[in-house]
Amino acid sequence: METSSPQRTDGPLRSTLVGFGLALLGLVAAEFVTLPAFLLDPTLLESPGDASNAAIFVLLTLNFVGFFLVGGLYLRYTGRGWDWLDLEWPSRQGWIYVGIGIIGSIAFVMVVNLVATALQLPSSENQVMTLIGDDPNMVLLMIVIVFLFNAPAEEFLFRNVIQKRLYAGFSRIGAVVVTSAIFALVHIPAYALAADGSFAPLGAIGVSLAVVFGGSLIFGYLYARTDNLLVPTAAHAAFNAIQFAILYLVLRFAPEELEMAMALGGGLVAALPL
Repeated sequence: METSSPQRTDGPLRSTLVGFGLALLGLVAAEFVTLPAFLLDPTLLESPGDASNAAIFVLLTLNFVGFFLVGGLYLRYTGRGWDWLDLEWPSRQGWIYVGIGIIGSIAFVMVVNLVATALQLPSSENQVMTLIGDDPNMVLLMIVIVFLFNAPAEEFLFRNVIQKRLYAGFSRIGAVVVTSAIFALVHIPAYALAADGSFAPLGAIGVSLAVVFGGSLIFGYLYARTDNLLVPTAAHAAFNAIQFAILYLVLRFAPEELEMAMALGGGLVAALPL
């Protein structure tokens, strides 16, 4: 599919500010739309790991609705409309790009973890893992969330809205890099604060942000090459689903190996914005 031309030509600064503002609005909206989950089970406020599976599922699902909301409102009020979406069933070449994206993402995370291990960098806490705990059933629910909400919402807002909007001020590769930088920057608060309210080690924050930035580069490149939102979405969803599937197998058949599995694949759910 050929990308629609931007409605205006902006400089890099304006385009970046618009993109960053949309990302922040997406995260703020996510906080507001998750409120029903806390009403469903107030345990989420004090002890998230002890909340019911239903409440956790609702929380994680609604968390991504905010992204759809902000992206949709932006398209509506800027006059772009739904014609701005680059959606079509991937061609044979498109599916090849999906496969490249999956393999590239797994390889990248493995390299980051090897470097982090070699440098003895600490691992950061993950809020999603706190919610999942050691319940295999919640891991299966996460696979559903990844395919129906996580990957579609993030790729819609950060690729088909923000990255495509940045084409007005940057080259395509430049837009991929800037979008990835925005994606990483808005995640700093999530990784800077540990579960107990203390500040996480800088090394742990750096490892998490490297995973987020690198993953966004890969998926952004897929979108820039294909002009088809379904390509990065499929790669993103499959990548996360594979990692959760491995986690499910560990929890179900070898729970004693959980710590080692998480050490080897510490970045597998790093990009989930909670």
